[in-house]
Formats: sequence, C-alpha cells, structure tokens
Amino acid sequence: KVKTQTGFSTSAKVLETLAVDYEIARLLLEQRHLSKIKSTYIDALPELVSPVDGRIHTSYNQTVTSTGRLSSSNPNLQNIPVRTEIGNRIRAAFVPQNRTESVIFSADYSQIELRLLAHYSKDPALMEAFIHNIDIHTSTASKVFGVPIEEVTKEMRRKAKTVNFGIIYGQTSFGLSEALGITPGEAKQFITKYFETYPKIKEYMDNTIKSAYQTGYVETMFGRKRYLRDELSSRNKNIREFAERAAINAPLQGSSADLIKLAMIRLHNEL
Repeated sequence: KVKTQTGFSTSAKVLETLAVDYEIARLLLEQRHLSKIKSTYIDALPELVSPVDGRIHTSYNQTVTSTGRLSSSNPNLQNIPVRTEIGNRIRAAFVPQNRTESVIFSADYSQIELRLLAHYSKDPALMEAFIHNIDIHTSTASKVFGVPIEEVTKEMRRKAKTVNFGIIYGQTSFGLSEALGITPGEAKQFITKYFETYPKIKEYMDNTIKSAYQTGYVETMFGRKRYLRDELSSRNKNIREFAERAAINAPLQGSSADLIKLAMIRLHNEL
C-alpha cells in the first residue's frame, strides 16, 4: 500500500504489485488499458480521417522534443500499440490505399543509440560485439555474469538489456533496482560490474558531463546543440542531476535523430 495526500494510491505501479495476489487489481489494470485504447484510438482515429481523400494524415514535428527526435501528432502514429492482442488489432487497421498493389514499408536502424554509444566511447568490448554482429544484450550478459555466451539465460539477457538501455538514459542504481525488482545494493553492484566491463563508457559519460559544465551545452555529431547551463548551475540537486543525465543522453539520442532524418530523405529519393 502506498499512501498519498488523498488516500491510498492506485497507480499502475501499485496495482501491478497487488495484481499478483488480488484479481481486482488485475481487472482494474485491464480496464484502464482497454479504456485508453478506446479513447486514444477507437474513438479518436475515425474523427481524424480526411474528408478530402478518406485517409489519415499525421503531423511530424521537428522542433518539439529537446533532443531533435521527430514527434507525431493528430494522430501520434509513432505510438500505435503492438505488444498486446488488442493493440495488434488497432495496428491492423492501418492499410495502404491500394491493398492489392501496395504494401506499407517499414525500415529502422537496429539498436542505433547503443551503436552510437560504441562510436562515441570507442569502448573495445562494445565495438567488438557490433563489428562481429553479436547480440549486444547477450554479449553484455556474458561479460557481466562471467559465463560463456552459449550459457546466457533469457533472464540474464533481460537484465543486461535493461542495464544497456538504462545506461543511455543515466539510470541510477535506485532506478535500476525498481526496473529489475532487486535491491538498490544489488543494482549498484550490477552497474559497477557493467562499468568494469565497459570502462570507456564510464569515461565517455564523465567527460561529457565535465564538458557540459564547462561549455554549458552538449552537441550531436552534426553540431546541433542542447543548452544545459541553467539547469547545471541550479541550486536544486534534482535539476542538476537531470541535466547531467540529459548531457549523457542528448548526443546519442540527438545524433540518432539526425541520422534517421537523413536516412528518411535518402530512402525517399531511392523509392
């Protein structure tokens, strides 16, 4: 039970914990999920069909996110659900105008932000995994847990994947403990072991934060800056720590956004 000012909390996190033992908590979570699907997609999407051509048109926004990632609105086509059965049914509603002669073509970069982390940090172990096309999460699990690659279990890989992506966002030991359901002490040991495995990543992170304090900004590989001077000079520790995490992440996520936009233009020209 988590108490708030108005009573006991019914947040998703609390309900997920209670759902293990109480069916009503599981049903509440399911009701919220279905309600969100209905309001966000089933009710909203038909209203957004253009009367001119009977199709849905989104708006892609270039300057909304702080890292330069494209965002999508009215509707947000970057957030169509896929993980659940009902989510897949929503996704299946998106079809090309000519269903007999056309297909919807999907292209994406594989683990682009982790590849950029390898590029920026020049960590030999991280680069080696990508150069030899080894699954990066399995490789990390093998090194962190000290077992051969063929002995890495699904659970080991899941934990390594959480850390790999958490590192990009400057995840703390407390955040990792929450994500993995382990104690903060265990999470701290995990992160320590991770940085022992990939020492150049720690070096990149420390140097990036140091540079951000000196210059007041970080930049992508194409020179687009994210200014952080005000946040880094704040008296509020939480704001400073947020800015430090942003300093680590912005060059990776920002460069990823830059590369994807260039690829979209090239792909459009090729097609």
